[in-house]
Amino acid sequence: MSICVTGGAGYIGAHIVRSLLAAGQEVVVVDDLSTGAAGRVGQANLVELDLSDTSEIPRLTAALSNCTAVIHIAAKKQVAESVARPAWYYQQNVGAMANLLLAMETQGVDRLVFSSSAACYGQPGVERVTEDTPTQPINPYGATKVVGEELGQAAAKAWGLRAVNLRYFNVAGSGWDDLGDPAVLNLIPIIFERIQQGQPPIVFGDDYPTPDGSCIRDYIHVMDIASAHTQALDYLEQDNRPFDVFNVGTGQGTSVFEVIDQAEAAVKEPMNPQVTARRPGDPAALVGDVTRINQVFGWQASYDLKGMVDSAWRAWQIAH
Repeated sequence: MSICVTGGAGYIGAHIVRSLLAAGQEVVVVDDLSTGAAGRVGQANLVELDLSDTSEIPRLTAALSNCTAVIHIAAKKQVAESVARPAWYYQQNVGAMANLLLAMETQGVDRLVFSSSAACYGQPGVERVTEDTPTQPINPYGATKVVGEELGQAAAKAWGLRAVNLRYFNVAGSGWDDLGDPAVLNLIPIIFERIQQGQPPIVFGDDYPTPDGSCIRDYIHVMDIASAHTQALDYLEQDNRPFDVFNVGTGQGTSVFEVIDQAEAAVKEPMNPQVTARRPGDPAALVGDVTRINQVFGWQASYDLKGMVDSAWRAWQIAH
């Protein structure tokens, strides 16, 4: 029997796939390859299809024929893009989730690990967010993740789906040098691209109510994300599952300027960041309370910011 990983050819998905394969697990990857690459899935069985396309449900159902569980990573995830194209984001993210659940129900696959996001919380106005902090997303991307969670919860009541939602914070780093973040959408690869272009890193706003004026985030290594998913699969095997939502982060906040300083140390080049206007939809600070996942899964983050940036820089140099 296999585990299906949607979006398994992408950055996070490929790390999960390789971790599962290394553990001797058979893996089916469903990916439209819009941001992923077929070469990243290794020995996994790759099924290329667009999850948001309702006409693909029969093929998707067939792809799940030998699967016991699904790890659903595939999604569009750019905050600014979601603000500019809200209906398309709902079509892509919510539509894909609905189609996946239809296929899972038809095929009798009743275990789901859903890739959710700290964007569900919006601007919570607290130093650390717990899983009980109200979900009040401030951009369509975060809203689609809330709806995705709600769909899973509804399927649990309707036909017995076992679902767990992992609300990631800001994923960074690389577990293998050939699996670096290929899309220049997250802060660290954005910094590296600017360096490569001979340009200073850009800071979107330095007037937030934070110690240095830049946004604060909880950065988490991609290998820690991968291990949280494998432990979530184990959790779904238990009959006693008191929670279906878990924060996945380090519990430590790091500002944009602090990340740039760490990148400067890794690259060994001076950087003079350029401050520009805030991006729409960005909260000032978002740091997770990870007590629940620590206690229930026995999971905790293993990597610090230096490990994230150094591994990302090694991977970047190989890819570029």
